[in-house]
Amino acid sequence: MDFTLEVIPLPVTDIDRARDFYRDKVGFHVDIDQEVMPGMRIVQLTPPGSGCSIALGDAIWDMGQGQTRPEAGSYQGLQLCVADIKAAHAELTGRGLEVSEPVQYAPDDGATFMYFKDPDGNGWAVQEYRRRGAEPLHKVLADPKHRG
Repeated sequence: MDFTLEVIPLPVTDIDRARDFYRDKVGFHVDIDQEVMPGMRIVQLTPPGSGCSIALGDAIWDMGQGQTRPEAGSYQGLQLCVADIKAAHAELTGRGLEVSEPVQYAPDDGATFMYFKDPDGNGWAVQEYRRRGAEPLHKVLADPKHRG
């Protein structure tokens, strides 16, 4: 049985501000922005090309038994991957996102990163993985020889 990671609830203080940030500055697509049940608004956003989304909402953690609500800004190390970090940096800064300059930690593919935070302080990394230009993850995972 496949278990796919598709949605990560993200703790924020202001859903509208966070939605606008991820949509306008980071370029995520707004999939859902509605009250899904009385008193429970969900905003789900997906990065272009991703199979995993983030979900913003006040009552998301109330649904899970025994789940505690994390503090807004407490998530660190969320990671996006791109095939060309210089192009991604230009695109993000062009949208007005404050993102660090790319840092190459080693010459290997996958060793260059840049970083940004959302308005609440949730921390993101953007990793350059050049191989994804020729081998998008969804195609790699669909190939039976890559299944474990």
